[in-house]
Amino acid sequence: MAEAGCAVAVIFAHSADDAHATVDRIRKRGGDALALRADVSDNAQVEAMTAAVVQHWGRLDYLVNNAAITRQLPFDALDCVTDAIWDALFAVNLKGTFNCCRAAAPYLRRQSGSAIVNVGSIAGETGHGSSLPYAVSKAAVHGLTRSLARALAPEIRVNGIAPGAVATRWWSGYEDKMRQLSGTLPLQRISTPEDVAAAIHLLLDAPSITGQILRADNGQTL
Repeated sequence: MAEAGCAVAVIFAHSADDAHATVDRIRKRGGDALALRADVSDNAQVEAMTAAVVQHWGRLDYLVNNAAITRQLPFDALDCVTDAIWDALFAVNLKGTFNCCRAAAPYLRRQSGSAIVNVGSIAGETGHGSSLPYAVSKAAVHGLTRSLARALAPEIRVNGIAPGAVATRWWSGYEDKMRQLSGTLPLQRISTPEDVAAAIHLLLDAPSITGQILRADNGQTL
């Protein structure tokens, strides 16, 4: 988005070094960026973060909800799924997404062509992923996306993206599983973060698309 000319607010909960490095990279390339700390599961922090962004730039055009957590669990080990795991994943993945959309909506409505993209997961489409609670939380994000597309129309478009495997630090310690998966995909590749960013950019800039979940899965669900 910075390369497309947008000023970018990078929101982080724990990864301060990564967030500030991203801001520095954008600024060195002539862009404008700001790093802010916020726990998206805490609505008060989300409202303060959103107000700070608007105060800094005077407007808000796009929102990308990509904060998420998971727990790596054997998928069929139901006894491993505790209340604490359910609560943590839904607090960030679902409630956090809603908190950000709700806080941003009044500002987005002021801008022509405003849009939201929620980052879900192919696990939310297939029902299978790093853990059962994660897959269910992402299915809920996909449902929330469709509901918000209705609730916020016609001023704000809301879409989602469902990436398959992406080569990020989430795969740390599970590289063999990632390589095994890539061989079964029609495109025989694992997505990069840049692939996902390009698809998000496409959805933000698509005036006729709302309420859709774009599968960026290298053909996994063909």
